[in-house]
Amino acid sequence: MILTNIETIPGKTIVEHFGLVSGNTIRAKHIGKDILAGLKNIVGGELTAYTELLQEAREEAVSRMKQQAQSLGANAIVNVRFSTSSVAQGASELYAYGTAVRVE
Repeated sequence: MILTNIETIPGKTIVEHFGLVSGNTIRAKHIGKDILAGLKNIVGGELTAYTELLQEAREEAVSRMKQQAQSLGANAIVNVRFSTSSVAQGASELYAYGTAVRVE
């Protein structure tokens, strides 16, 4: 599955358009990680626990988006985008979406 954040794939021709595909996941913070992140805020630096949480969420959302595209017969997704939103206190959604296509 080819993924790109642009409208075309250089060297390929879009021969079929399947429409919007998406994948999402909602993740909640872990209280232990939250406490450690609060301490890290005092001294500064990267909040690695949150970085890992978001990386896992991106991978999960992209995997779900790819599964949806494959079920439609697509072999590529163009215009891939990510969005986040807060759905509850301490929980956020990561949403990945794009346009499923078949390229040759």
